[in-house]
Amino acid sequence: MAENGDSGKILGGRNSVWLASAGILTIGLIVGGYLLGDGLLRAKMADRSVTVRGLAEREVTADLATWTIAYSAQSTSLQGAQADMDQDTTAIRTFFKELGFEADALKPTGANVNQYRSNGIPQYTIRQRMSLRTNDIEKAQAAVARQFDLVRRGVVLEDGSGMSYTFTKLDEIKPEMVAEATKDARKSAEQFAEDSGTDVGGIKSATQGYFSINSRDGDAGGYGVTDTPYKKVRVVTTVNFYLD
Repeated sequence: MAENGDSGKILGGRNSVWLASAGILTIGLIVGGYLLGDGLLRAKMADRSVTVRGLAEREVTADLATWTIAYSAQSTSLQGAQADMDQDTTAIRTFFKELGFEADALKPTGANVNQYRSNGIPQYTIRQRMSLRTNDIEKAQAAVARQFDLVRRGVVLEDGSGMSYTFTKLDEIKPEMVAEATKDARKSAEQFAEDSGTDVGGIKSATQGYFSINSRDGDAGGYGVTDTPYKKVRVVTTVNFYLD
């Protein structure tokens, strides 16, 4: 009879251990299921986002002007063509000196000689290029406005002559413009969120895009003027925002 009593105690102990284990397993499954469900919910919330674009524009004035002056002289002798070329070069240098430019602002950038015969008579053509480079935009514009004074002085301007204006300080305004474009993108995201009954969270990802510099008023210029000093800088950013 004592043995039966001991066996009952053993079986009772085993049942208690089994029930405890089953209880722990059940609690574990419940907690695990809750954590899994909460994790899936958070993952689903994390997937809620909107991608928008932001724009920033700024008007700037070029700070570098480069004028390429292409001109030529022709004669039946090489010496005659060279004499005419020297005369034109002197006229060009005098022209820019009268406008207040330093002598080193104007530099020769290339020359070539072409020789052929017309009705048996030799013809020599000398072509030369000079380049004006200056940060004084007002003087550069004044020079362009008076370019036909060179023609009156006998200088034959060829195709390829023209002023180009460049804005070189883009790096100085990049950070502010990127911030403006991002702010503009957030406004678009907030409007989308308001329409869909949600709120805008932080930035999930962003692409800066590229900066473009174009003439402020479109394709400006004319003969001998290839550009304008008045520019418009533009950047478009693509931003992906979380939605709360």
